[in-house]
Amino acid sequence: MKVVGLTGSIGMGKSTAASTFRRLHVPVFDADAAVHALQSRGGRAVAPIGAAFPGTVREGKGGLMVDREALRRAVLGNSAALTRLERIVHPLVRDAERRFLAAARRRAERLVVLDIPLLFETRGEGRCDCVVVVSAPAAVQRYRVLRRPGMTPERLRYILSRQVPDREKRRRADYVVETGISRHHAQRAIRALVREIRSR
Repeated sequence: MKVVGLTGSIGMGKSTAASTFRRLHVPVFDADAAVHALQSRGGRAVAPIGAAFPGTVREGKGGLMVDREALRRAVLGNSAALTRLERIVHPLVRDAERRFLAAARRRAERLVVLDIPLLFETRGEGRCDCVVVVSAPAAVQRYRVLRRPGMTPERLRYILSRQVPDREKRRRADYVVETGISRHHAQRAIRALVREIRSR
């Protein structure tokens, strides 16, 4: 089974790329979705996050859950707090990833994708047979991100400061998918990429 790492900086079109892989019947592990599940009602990260960051867990319908906005305020601009949060969440996400890969192997899948925003930052590329980076011009990235609810230029700068720069991601990638031209262009590139990887 071939494991493809999919990554890219914020606003570069990774979600669209992941959707394209799924439409091509390639199973995708979504690390962001795994984090959401871990922080939702009954999630394994709720109790440890509540202990590490008092005031960030609230009662929801059916049980305790992480108040994501309160947690964001608790760690934004605080590198030590963010590192503490990552030490809680990252091992749990890795466990979910291992279970995803084990299930894929049982189904005899030929190709799977690990959709991990911080793939290079967490040295996750070593777990992949190849890495696909989605990339767009900085102006396009900024336009996309600042349209998101609650996003500010200051928050964007902080997020980018925590990520490997796009030019470095491109240098380290096995494949680069340009997403700043059009959605159709990016989807066509991914279809060609899947054909190439499957033919190896």
